[in-house]
Amino acid sequence: MDKLTSLRPCWVEICTHTLENNFKFLLTLAAPHAELVAVVKANAYGHSAEICAPAAVRAGARWLAAASVEEAVAVRALCPEPSVLVLCGAFPGQGAEVVRHRLTPVAWQPWQLDELEGAARAAGLTAGSLPVHLEIDSGMSRQGVAPDDLNPQSVGARELLARFNPGSPLRLEGVMTHLFAADEADGRVTQEQLARMDQALGWITAAGLHPEWLNVGASAALLVGDAARIAALAARYGMKAMIRPGLALYGVVPEFDPKFEREEPKSLVEARTRLQPVLAWKTRVACVRSVTAGAVVGYNGTFVATEPMRLALVAAGYADGLDRHLGNHFSLLVHGTRAPLVGRVSMDGAVVDVTEIPGVEPGDEGVILGTQGGETITAFDHAQTTGTITWEVFTRIGPRVPRFAV
Repeated sequence: MDKLTSLRPCWVEICTHTLENNFKFLLTLAAPHAELVAVVKANAYGHSAEICAPAAVRAGARWLAAASVEEAVAVRALCPEPSVLVLCGAFPGQGAEVVRHRLTPVAWQPWQLDELEGAARAAGLTAGSLPVHLEIDSGMSRQGVAPDDLNPQSVGARELLARFNPGSPLRLEGVMTHLFAADEADGRVTQEQLARMDQALGWITAAGLHPEWLNVGASAALLVGDAARIAALAARYGMKAMIRPGLALYGVVPEFDPKFEREEPKSLVEARTRLQPVLAWKTRVACVRSVTAGAVVGYNGTFVATEPMRLALVAAGYADGLDRHLGNHFSLLVHGTRAPLVGRVSMDGAVVDVTEIPGVEPGDEGVILGTQGGETITAFDHAQTTGTITWEVFTRIGPRVPRFAV
């Protein structure tokens, strides 16, 4: 943190101890049913993969997940031992990097298998030495093989599954899908998805393939207690269950269907208490000025003072990830008090009203996201004001904002 003295004062603090505690708690929810994959894609949801991936491994993670080959290569450099899953698969020309860095790609298209097999053969890999997780589209229509395309009567299915033959360097290590509605109280969509997976696994088994892992679900599925039924499905085919927590790892419980509030699962109730936010986003006051009634603040004069005011400029703007829509609609924390943003957020700075906050001076700390005194601003606060989701709030914190482990 000493580096802050020579940097522009807009930074993020990552509490690694909290992240480790979060992962250990999530392990208790998964046990004894499922293995956990710590998802560190998109720079660990904006938290810094450089900081968070090793922290997750220290907490016991044996699997990490990135979105792309590029992200996975960076994660592998940080963490030599765990398996690293590439959730969005390899693109043309990336097979060699997958092989070189011992990555575990997700695949669902024949050309992806061509890329991986070609790279594996070029590197002299032996039969079955490159693990692949085959993704099934169980209803989200995003990526994955449609379950019907695995029907033994389908020529495409026979050709696809035949790629994992005894002479190939490819090994079908896992079968995966994404439960896209695990936050809905009635569980109907999840049940339908698991039924489609059951059918797909039956066809895969009938083709003589016996993958080790059933890789299903993310934070919401884990928090509502779906680990047991995912594990039951896996066991039916001699497989082990795997769940991929992302947002929960960083201490944020996803928003659930309001109907859950009537009788929340015990695991979800406990998660609301045990999981703690890992990230705090801070800035400092650059200058303070007094203005008279009628003064215009910010671009296009969207705020006009109706009385004498004291205004503080803070060193954070939309280029840092402070959403421009927050201007005139949100507050930051200064001296443990909410200071309203007045005028439009600029690219590199924003102005807050500190008229009612005595003693504010240049250099004072401001909190954009986190706790100061008895007040807290959450990612949900940001998301609700700008009409987005917490995932986007975190991931849009700009790369020029340094992250520090604390």
